[in-house]
Amino acid sequence: MSEWIAVVTITILACISPGPDFALVSRNGLLLSRRAGLLTAVGIGIGVLVHICYTLLGLGLILQQTPWLFSALKLAGAAYLIYLGIKMIFSKPEVEQQNVSPPAISGLSALRSGFLTNALNPKTSIFIVSLFMGVVRPDTGVTVQIAYGIFIASAHIIWFGLVALCFSTGKMREKLLSSRQWIDRGFGGLLVSFGIILTIS
Repeated sequence: MSEWIAVVTITILACISPGPDFALVSRNGLLLSRRAGLLTAVGIGIGVLVHICYTLLGLGLILQQTPWLFSALKLAGAAYLIYLGIKMIFSKPEVEQQNVSPPAISGLSALRSGFLTNALNPKTSIFIVSLFMGVVRPDTGVTVQIAYGIFIASAHIIWFGLVALCFSTGKMREKLLSSRQWIDRGFGGLLVSFGIILTIS
């Protein structure tokens, strides 16, 4: 039971800590639509499953002990975040601010953005690998470890789903949509910053 408590506590803290996942979900929920925000959250959860799968297969240890492979993952993640951020910074509203409607985005695009942002995030990799190597005992059954993985992915979907709901609800959102371009630039700047930090850290 103490192992479950540790996994649950660490997972919750990891979920709520600010990072690129939070920036992307809140931006998509606020500026695009509730559906886009929720699908981004689901994509993040699927990205978490990628980290869990290779960790359970033992590849996480290889990643941890192979600096060049981890560096490649880190650079790929940084490049994607910077790409997304620049795209947001230079985005232009399709119409003027009167009666602005959120721009259309396909469900697949929202899902993909959430998936790639998380799957290419080396910090998520470090979190998952460290959790399973440091907290989960070697004699813990595979079924229990899989249950941990499902919980971790589900916790990410639930948390970021709540974030999407929060940022896509109410009159405040309607008012903020009139400043869509500046908000987009702000979130874009955050993602670029996260990318640069990944590159130099």
